[in-house]
Amino acid sequence: MKSLSQSLVSLLAAAMTVVPAQAAAQTYPTKPVRLMVPFVPGGNTDIIARVVAPEMSKALGQQLVIENRGGAGSTIGTEVVAKSPPDGYTLLLVSAAHVINPAMIKKLPYDSIRDFAPISVVADVPTAFAIHPTLPVKNVKEFIALAKARPGQLNYSTAGRGTVGHLSAELLSSIAQIKMVHIAYKGTGQSITDLIAGHVQLQFSSMPAVINHARAGKLRLLAQTGEKRSAAAKDVPTMLESGVKGFVVSSGFGLLAPAGTPRPVIDRVHGALLKALAEPNVRNNLSGQGAEPVGNTPEAYDAFNKAEIAKWIKVARGAGIDPE
Repeated sequence: MKSLSQSLVSLLAAAMTVVPAQAAAQTYPTKPVRLMVPFVPGGNTDIIARVVAPEMSKALGQQLVIENRGGAGSTIGTEVVAKSPPDGYTLLLVSAAHVINPAMIKKLPYDSIRDFAPISVVADVPTAFAIHPTLPVKNVKEFIALAKARPGQLNYSTAGRGTVGHLSAELLSSIAQIKMVHIAYKGTGQSITDLIAGHVQLQFSSMPAVINHARAGKLRLLAQTGEKRSAAAKDVPTMLESGVKGFVVSSGFGLLAPAGTPRPVIDRVHGALLKALAEPNVRNNLSGQGAEPVGNTPEAYDAFNKAEIAKWIKVARGAGIDPE
């Protein structure tokens, strides 16, 4: 009889926790929602946030207020969200830096998986493999042959240590067994300027950053790194199509909430995002920026994050890059 009473108490306690969560979802949100962008204004993450926020605001019935808090490779703004109340009123839009940072930073002020509740990948910005037109190669196979014939003589530029461009080049070096020299800059702009000028020979960069230069003949795109070709460059093959097995680099821009946010609230935000991504003006705007709308499930996004973190840790260790 005692065990039966204990069971009834346990069931009652469980029911009492479910009811408030359901009630919160039914009334959420009752005030504006903060959307943290852990970068300064003007970058890809900020642009994507400002494209989807107005339509998400309509779907939620409350304004999504964007807050830019850049610095320390996106960790400052991300930490703020990790330590915010898990009530759905503080959300976070991250870039690929979120899954690369565990490989590059020794002591993050949060756990990139445990401290967040995944909502969805919002968009994917494809990476392009761009070279200076004077390099005597027309495709990836020819490039690898050239790199093997000239070990340590080809320089690649990046926007800095630990960026997608840096680790993408190291991934290619590992898979193809070639040796290239990393030239790190303090930002994307100068790294591309020097590539166009011929001071370096190649770069892995976001498609929006190089596509117009390629169309103008200032750069040559050898490949793109997604699983399939981007609509922004339908004539450019993927690395997989180019014969480089296992080379897929996805710059997923994802939406997160603090860990412990009730699932009904997560579902409410997820539904608002899907409605926003279904709007033609949002899809066209994202595509115009070189971003592919996604909108997958929280479970799929969680699996994506875990797989990407493991991949970049493996790439960094294989390249002899130690976290700092």
